[in-house]
Amino acid sequence: MLMFSLTTKKNYLMNSVYNSIVNLPTPSNIHLMWNFGSLLGLMILTQIISGILLAMHFSANTNMAFESLIHICRDVNNGWLLRIIHSNGASFFFIFIYMHIGRGIYFNSSIFKKTWLSGIFILLILMATAFLGYVLPWGQMSFWGATVITNLLSAIPYLGEFLVQWLWGGFAVDNPTLTRFFTLHFLMPFILLALILVHLIFLHETGSSNPLGTPLNNDKIPFYPYFLIKDLFGYFMFFLGFVYLIMLYPYLLNDPDNFIPANPLNTPLHIQPEWYFLFAYSILRAIPNKLGGVIALLMSILVLSTLSFMKPSFMKTLVFYPMTQHIFWVWINISILLTWIGMKPVEDPYIFISQMLTIMYFSTFLFIPISQQLWDKILK
Repeated sequence: MLMFSLTTKKNYLMNSVYNSIVNLPTPSNIHLMWNFGSLLGLMILTQIISGILLAMHFSANTNMAFESLIHICRDVNNGWLLRIIHSNGASFFFIFIYMHIGRGIYFNSSIFKKTWLSGIFILLILMATAFLGYVLPWGQMSFWGATVITNLLSAIPYLGEFLVQWLWGGFAVDNPTLTRFFTLHFLMPFILLALILVHLIFLHETGSSNPLGTPLNNDKIPFYPYFLIKDLFGYFMFFLGFVYLIMLYPYLLNDPDNFIPANPLNTPLHIQPEWYFLFAYSILRAIPNKLGGVIALLMSILVLSTLSFMKPSFMKTLVFYPMTQHIFWVWINISILLTWIGMKPVEDPYIFISQMLTIMYFSTFLFIPISQQLWDKILK
């Protein structure tokens, strides 16, 4: 009976996987913007495999971390390639997830609440994982970035100072901090992988959105072979761009200060995180109050979840909302400008510009329902 039960469960699992990959009903009109989901799956596997190989040679000790990276790049066979793939892979991961979210907003994927909210949670875990990984090289920007970001916990009333020292494992960012960050950075991608599987389960319950934003229950085709070929084409195009970057400009997306060993006695002139955190970092700096800045930082991501509780952003059955399209592209440009401002020093006029952009960033999420109501009145 036990063998029969195990065999039945195995067959059920195999059939579920087969139906999910091969026979999954997919809207016939989705285009290349729907490739980013599968590209994200490729990136998480690439990051996990390259990360495990790097961890075999990395030493999570403040006296040896920087030297262990030099050892990996100079002495380990193809170690330089592993490190470049892992560091640039993180940047591509964020490029793809931002494109994936942008497509989801534009084409109303937020109407699938469980899928959308699980995706926002995945983004938060991914950002935490990337931050932990950025600390590990133990360069100047890694050390001071960790000091600045972990100090944000001190803004929490009453418990702040205790939480900061608990996270550090002492009175400053030091060896216990690095050891903890390395352990968490190694474990969190596997948690992320489990969350992605949950995200896919929710997606398969409802099916994908489509460019028209309308139900197409009678116009779906199997995932295989049509969309598998499209995804493979996306993999090929990514491979060309990725190889071009890592072979010709391997350190283009890295901060030059991080090639200097960490020195607690020498503060860099301008502390900044990696480029994919700059928009949130600009929002943090724009708020004069420390606690207010931390709340604004979190809300810059969590505000995306509000889209699940609005009407469809662009279409409601056959009603089209043209103003929301304009608001979307304004929001994209605001996010790009916030990224640019994050690279600038904390001085005028950049402080004023970042404050204005922060107000505009959050205001776009208020203008979406207002514009929809106005358009509904015009149509009536």
